[in-house]
Amino acid sequence: MTAIKICGLTRVQDAERALDLGVEALGINLWEGSRRWCDPFVAGRIVEAARGRARVVAVTVDASDAQLGRIRGEVGIEWLQFHGDEPPERVRAFLPQAFCAVRAEGREGLRAAISAPGIEVLVDASVPGQKGGTGVLADWALAAQVARARPLWLAGGLTPDNVADAVRAVRPMGVDVAGGVESAPGVKDPERLAAFVRAVRASALR
Repeated sequence: MTAIKICGLTRVQDAERALDLGVEALGINLWEGSRRWCDPFVAGRIVEAARGRARVVAVTVDASDAQLGRIRGEVGIEWLQFHGDEPPERVRAFLPQAFCAVRAEGREGLRAAISAPGIEVLVDASVPGQKGGTGVLADWALAAQVARARPLWLAGGLTPDNVADAVRAVRPMGVDVAGGVESAPGVKDPERLAAFVRAVRASALR
């Protein structure tokens, strides 16, 4: 079964709705440069709501050791998603509960995604000057090659309307969505959220 990660959560009620739909992971953006930055207090409440029900992942961008320590120690999020330009050795220091997001394009992007440290990797669209959350589709053909080599989270422009096609084309371990289920940045739309989950689950039946 393809796992589902609802990312860019900023409200406890949205996290609880996603949990009730049975998603496997929740993503919380703790990079202050993001439109979907989540207050650490709210993040802690989401962690409590998800305990024993789903993995919680902190999305970080070139964070300091002190920031990462607070994420794990004070906020209580064990899983770290490195979405910046962190060197491989920095990511390895936080394994096994860490993985990279690779904005993959072309042969270099393919090599970077396949060789990224950790068991899992997330492939996102490559948009110059952007760290992610762009709503642009990732390169599904490239992602499919990565998915044949290692466990892959597919991100980038996924919506209730295209995610089933994405799952069939890429065969990822999981799919990651933020803007595709929102009414505004960081605010999840209940109907689009439910439709996304239905589409992913239905794709496994075809």
